[in-house]
Amino acid sequence: MSNGAIIVGGTQGLGLMLAETMAARGDHVVISGRDQQRAEAIAKKLGPNVKGIALDLTKPHTIAKSLADVGPVRHVVLSAIQRDMNTARDYDIDRAINLVTLKLVGYTEVIHCLLPKLTEGAAIVLFGGLAKERPYPGSTTVSSINGAVSTMVHTLAVELAPIRVNAIHPGIIGDSPAWSEKQETIDRVLARTPTKRLATMKDVAGATLFLLENQSVNGINLNIDNGWLLT
Repeated sequence: MSNGAIIVGGTQGLGLMLAETMAARGDHVVISGRDQQRAEAIAKKLGPNVKGIALDLTKPHTIAKSLADVGPVRHVVLSAIQRDMNTARDYDIDRAINLVTLKLVGYTEVIHCLLPKLTEGAAIVLFGGLAKERPYPGSTTVSSINGAVSTMVHTLAVELAPIRVNAIHPGIIGDSPAWSEKQETIDRVLARTPTKRLATMKDVAGATLFLLENQSVNGINLNIDNGWLLT
């Protein structure tokens, strides 16, 4: 797979939208999900240049084996996320550890395993989220982890130079299934968003491609929120 891409978490949501976008233009893409059969089935639908593999970020000791046959790679996207509502009063330790492992240890282990396979001009994009800036009751773990993603970008961009490392932090994505039943929240956010529109899944895919392909963008945290954080 010469100069290909891998999208960890590419079997659903924003990762899948990115995979569809890249496959449509003829890119060679590996997508991963926790279930091998599901990943393969989705890859088959996306086209002959897409391969599906099983990879579980919450089990970091297994990641090297999952990535053994992947490469060479130019673009790495870590889009796998896990939504969590975990309050201090009803704190679930296992869920918190699971999420911390997924984003901090899992993301980093994927990068560790792929480093020998990265080609010239390689770029990495991590997915965070705007809960780091706009916390809500029960978001302590999510907000903290997404804040950590922001700092990971800086350390990795310095440590891995000349490989470029950036992060993307989507706000509310209006056409995402995750927000389909939260109209009250959507209306409230729209009312204070300067552009009076919400970002779309295609917007996030386009912004991710920008971070992957612009050779002068490095070490940044890009918010996709139509200026919501300004108000």
